[in-house]
Amino acid sequence: MLTPLTLRERHLAAGARFAPFAGWEMPLRYEGIVAEHRSVRERVGVFDVSHLARAWVEGPQAAQLLRAVTTFDVTSLPEGKAHYSLYCNETGGIEDDVFIYHLAGDRWLVIHNAANADADFERLRAVAGDAASEVTPETVMLAVQGPDAVGLLGRVLGEGFAGLEQRDCAELNWHGAPLLVARTGYTGEDGGECIVPADRAESLWDALIAGGAAPAGLGARDSLRLEAALPLHGNDVDATTNPYEAGLGFAVTLDDGAPFTGREALLEAKATPRTRRLAHLAARARGVLRAGYEVREPDGDHGVATLTSGGHSPSLRIGIGMAYLPTDLVSVGTMLEVDVRGRALPVEVVRRPFYRKPKG
Repeated sequence: MLTPLTLRERHLAAGARFAPFAGWEMPLRYEGIVAEHRSVRERVGVFDVSHLARAWVEGPQAAQLLRAVTTFDVTSLPEGKAHYSLYCNETGGIEDDVFIYHLAGDRWLVIHNAANADADFERLRAVAGDAASEVTPETVMLAVQGPDAVGLLGRVLGEGFAGLEQRDCAELNWHGAPLLVARTGYTGEDGGECIVPADRAESLWDALIAGGAAPAGLGARDSLRLEAALPLHGNDVDATTNPYEAGLGFAVTLDDGAPFTGREALLEAKATPRTRRLAHLAARARGVLRAGYEVREPDGDHGVATLTSGGHSPSLRIGIGMAYLPTDLVSVGTMLEVDVRGRALPVEVVRRPFYRKPKG
């Protein structure tokens, strides 16, 4: 059964085409994926990301409880800051990637991926008990992204937003209702993500649209995150990949000695030379890369990897993708081939991200 978004009527009025995603009925596109992608890169777009699960862990022991299940030392995270972290299994595999926000009053918000929402919340309940509470059904989450996003959020949210820097978070009073805002996102652009009570969602959406934000759907969100080389759980990272081969070692804290699920396996993984690494491939001829396509050495007779993500880059106008390559093939400039429906498409290993914002 699909869960409709609170703002469904607003999405329909904006011309949304819906698609099922992780049990939700999600806007896939409005005007068109490429147009929405460019709106975010050039101006500002707004995404309804209410499918992302939201849970609080509260109380004086909240940080220590979270530390028992997350790879990053959240006890070191100052109030008003957010950080990317991981849930790992006992073998060091990534069960999910999450964002954790430290709010005033010993309150911590955890954002989970929609596909893993139930298992993730049970993970929190197992260590935190009644100190953990899920608030997904009664709230709405909007992501405002693009070079004009900070200005728009400042006009809509007021002075409380003005002083926030990257990965800052704060709770504001917006027209008499609580609003949590964080300078975070999943597009490679600046901006912020807002969480409001469901009964205030229409007012916030309307204010953002009136301020110049273009509605953007799931399709553009994926093409934007791919250009930014941001991993997607279930594609680029999963329970069979460890943080170090995925380039996510920054999300793992080992030197504090605190126990957490997967710690021993991650200690070993960090100390062991890697046999593969997540690499970034750019097409050097016309062709679109797709997840599942085989990667080979030039003139090779067998695959060396499989694309975990792939697509057309609207900003660069080339095919781009990611794959776990043997470590002897991950050097920038290495030329390989991708089997695109029986045609050998030349690709080059490049630095991440694929797309970099213009300076100035």
